[in-house]
Parts: sequence; C-alpha cells; structure tokens
Amino acid sequence: MNDTQKRVHRILCSAQNPLSAYEVLDKMRAKGAVTPPTVYRSLDKLIEKGLAHRLESLNAYVACKHPHHEHDMAAFAICESCGLVKEFTDPHISERLSHWGDDHAFRTEKVTVEIRGLCESCAK
Repeated sequence: MNDTQKRVHRILCSAQNPLSAYEVLDKMRAKGAVTPPTVYRSLDKLIEKGLAHRLESLNAYVACKHPHHEHDMAAFAICESCGLVKEFTDPHISERLSHWGDDHAFRTEKVTVEIRGLCESCAK
C-alpha cells in the first residue's frame, strides 16, 4: 500500500460509521492537500485488496472487519436509526447464492448483501 492508501485505511478503521468519499477527503485535507480522484483511487485499491467495502445503499465505505479472510460475499446489517453497520459472514447464505448461480448458469463476480433495519439498541 502507498502512503495515501494507508491514510485512507486508517481513517476508515477509526470511523464509527461508514464514510462517504468526500468525508474521507475532508479528514485527509486536515493534514495536507488531496484531490477527490486520489481518494477514489485509494478506496478502489483498498476494496481490490479486500481491506474495505463499499456500501451501495449508503454510497459509503467501511474498513473490512475480516481483512485476512477470503471473501466470496460481504454481508452487512445496517441500522436505519443510528447508522451502525455490522459486517458478518454466513456460510449458508453464501452457499445458497452460489448454488443459485450454478443452477441458473450465472457466473457471480461479486456478492454484497445489505440488510437494513434496527439494531438491538434502537429497536428497544
């Protein structure tokens, strides 16, 4: 990883909630000039290396909680109230989706599951 990618990764790791690319950019600007394309390239590289994920429904990024594991699938529970995001793995979901692809002659390239609802604290 280059220095910029390391900085972006540290920012994602220290964030309490998912960050948009521009929120990452704002945090990086506190320590010097940086441009949006630089941040987007760094985020893309981190995703490519399995160190970050893009949450499509939020248009935001999170650090991978399981960076040393091979991922067939990324799954997230997203709280609609407080914004908490929990990454999880479930071999049953992954297996079922894999079988669906096989059964329908569909070559899966990437699977991201986003479940939206309320976390335990907000549901009370």
